[in-house]
Amino acid sequence: MSKSIPDHLFGHHDLEYIEAAGGPIAPALEAIERAAEPERIPILDRSSGRVLAALVANRRHVVEIGTAYGYSTLWMALAQPAGGRIVTLDPDRSRTALARQWWREAHVPDEQITVVNRPALEAFAADLPELRGPFDLAFVDALKHEYGAYVEALLPRLAPGALVTADNVLWSGRVSGARSAEPEDRDTLALRAFNAAMLQDPRFQAVILPVGDGLLVATLRP
Repeated sequence: MSKSIPDHLFGHHDLEYIEAAGGPIAPALEAIERAAEPERIPILDRSSGRVLAALVANRRHVVEIGTAYGYSTLWMALAQPAGGRIVTLDPDRSRTALARQWWREAHVPDEQITVVNRPALEAFAADLPELRGPFDLAFVDALKHEYGAYVEALLPRLAPGALVTADNVLWSGRVSGARSAEPEDRDTLALRAFNAAMLQDPRFQAVILPVGDGLLVATLRP
């Protein structure tokens, strides 16, 4: 094994320390966590939320593919600089209506977040004015087998030096083979291909961070 790879993983106490050092999160974020768990609504891991907030702190124009309960949206909205705007896409109106309630609870102005209730690829194909950009950060967390298509649709809408981030790229160990006993479904194969493509794409400088369920971060080269 390469000596650049540690012989141990982060322990439970390390993770507890990191979380405690980060301080308390907004009550609305905690409310979303409580609501999502019994309904099995997929939301961003809290540690990945902290990373996303750090990345968006100087990004005023953000697009998000996959809103769900608006958890990742809220992490970004609370971290954005003054005048920041987020466009988030999700076809499920019932979920985004709940998300809007939590955003208001967190005192996020309605005009800061624009919701587009259409499937992402359909919305991009329609060339909606809200999606013309240029965006300086994109966060992807929707249909796993469409990740590659999302990035290609986003490219002409990104500003120079924009960040592209994507959640679930380790897919609970399925992508790396840690859960090799399970059949490799379409999403697992698609995510593996997506990761390889992004890490080797000369248009980006990309890395996978082993936080949450795997967070890919890629910078668009000039």
